[in-house]
Amino acid sequence: MAYQVLARKYRPKNFSELVGQEHVARALGNALTQNRLHHAYLFTGTRGVGKTTIARILAKCLNCETGITATPCGVCSTCQEINDGRYIDLIEIDAASNTGVDDVREVIENAQYMPSRGHYKVYLIDEVHMLSKAAFNALLKTLEEPPAHVKFLLATTDPQKIPVTVLSRCLQFSLKPMSPERIVGHLEKVLTAETVSYDMAALWELGRAANGSMRDALSLTDQSIAFGDGALREADVREMLGSIDRDLVFRVLDAVNANDAGEILQVINALAEQSVDFQGALAALISVLHRLALAQLLPDAIENSEGDRARVLAMAQAMTPEDVQLYYQIALHGRRDLPLALTARQGFEMCLLRMLSFKPVPTQPQGSSPNKGGFSASAAIGQTKSSVAPVGNKATLSAVVPATPFVAEKIIEQPKVAPQPPVQVAAIASKETVKVVLPVEAELKTPVFEAVVPEEKKVETVVAPTATILPFKAPAVVVVAEGLWSPQRWFDWVMNNSSLTGMALNLAKHALLQGQQQGTAVLEVSPRYDVLAKQSYETLKNRLLQDYPQLELQLAMVEPIAETPAQLEERRLVELKQRAEVAFLADPIVQNLIKTFDAQLISESLIVGEKR
Repeated sequence: MAYQVLARKYRPKNFSELVGQEHVARALGNALTQNRLHHAYLFTGTRGVGKTTIARILAKCLNCETGITATPCGVCSTCQEINDGRYIDLIEIDAASNTGVDDVREVIENAQYMPSRGHYKVYLIDEVHMLSKAAFNALLKTLEEPPAHVKFLLATTDPQKIPVTVLSRCLQFSLKPMSPERIVGHLEKVLTAETVSYDMAALWELGRAANGSMRDALSLTDQSIAFGDGALREADVREMLGSIDRDLVFRVLDAVNANDAGEILQVINALAEQSVDFQGALAALISVLHRLALAQLLPDAIENSEGDRARVLAMAQAMTPEDVQLYYQIALHGRRDLPLALTARQGFEMCLLRMLSFKPVPTQPQGSSPNKGGFSASAAIGQTKSSVAPVGNKATLSAVVPATPFVAEKIIEQPKVAPQPPVQVAAIASKETVKVVLPVEAELKTPVFEAVVPEEKKVETVVAPTATILPFKAPAVVVVAEGLWSPQRWFDWVMNNSSLTGMALNLAKHALLQGQQQGTAVLEVSPRYDVLAKQSYETLKNRLLQDYPQLELQLAMVEPIAETPAQLEERRLVELKQRAEVAFLADPIVQNLIKTFDAQLISESLIVGEKR
């Protein structure tokens, strides 16, 4: 007797033998049991997942000699003939070779005749998406209202090519690709029945290589049995498939993590000696990196299907999440660029060398200074130096702004002249009301500011024009002396006199200048505009010094205490719009329209100012 391949020998004969398509078996089984049968079914899915097999099982269920049932007997002549592919009332049509309207017309003409033996005449049209547009149009009417004794079973791997008019006339079932776990489980049963010895690692290699298709898995198993002389061994299967040894992948990652270029080249030489496909080697590397990232976030999600769970968890502990993410991204780009390399090996080598070159520098231990050249806005505020000194019978706090040049992330600029005396601020450790006294020149009047402090600490502050600006949130101005910046003066300079453009103008609009016009002043910018300040601060400063050469400017990344030019402009525009709305509604013509037509004003439609 001729040998029958495993894919045909172990084709499921009923719904209970199906693997991985329980949702389809359940729906069809219930429909058969309740006798709620549709006249047209469409089975979609990738190759080798059971579309034609399910259609043949359904044909047996409809025509079994025991009657319409979800469990065909499998022993009657009808079941046997359907299994052998010679049942007269099951007409299988290959749409790939019968694409024309004439072929469909023949189906339509024969559909009117009663079945020869069974209860139903079943038309199984495989790869139905290959039919021409004219053939689909010719089939529509019969597909919608076929004779009572006709059932249409359609199968396709590409449902997107089927017209929606056909899809709407069918019950559609989407078949799922097989997971490697399901494939391995089924292969165990098949090989046990065939009395073939095997390694589990070899079955996992076949399960991954099948890529979701049970038929491909069984075909590869046939090939592996022949290659291994009647047995399935991991080394033989890997050599036959040209797949990479997983141990070499871990060795590569260990070498990259250890910055060992020599070990990397040794592993690449070992891969070349095995004649592996470097595209597949890179894919295996990406797969392991994915498992490492998953192990770092959720170790319990790592299964031991490939026998390397312990090694994956150990490597996930040895590598940082940043390194894993970087290597994964480099490997993805390397796989894309691999066809552009002169040789696949060269492209693979460059991908690994790129991982070495871009490997992040280890982070400094806690307590060390991560930024030798500067510090961020939050760090600058947090590193304000403070000292307590006695003033009379009171303990006072000296607050001094760190004098660090403004470069990159630095936010405070060193004044070019001798610094002013430090601000003497009364200690606020308690909830008592205390006074803050600053040096005052006798000939100048002292403007009064109200300091903004936490609710439980009430502070009254007196500031002279020559005093050092406080490093904390600037106070709201109650009285502004001549020669000091105010929100209105800053607005007038920015909007009318600065002639700034682009990003520098944008920074000035979202900043607020506080302090003296011919002395020390602080430019307050919200931390939200940190990037904008880094890029445009120098331009704004140079322009400001052209008009005020005696100005000593400092930058503080804090929330401005008063309105910035942008906020002033927005508030004035809102007020202007409100006045325009009141004036518009007061117009007699408008009032007459509102009264006559019960009209309402849509405020958003009012355009005021320069936006007309």
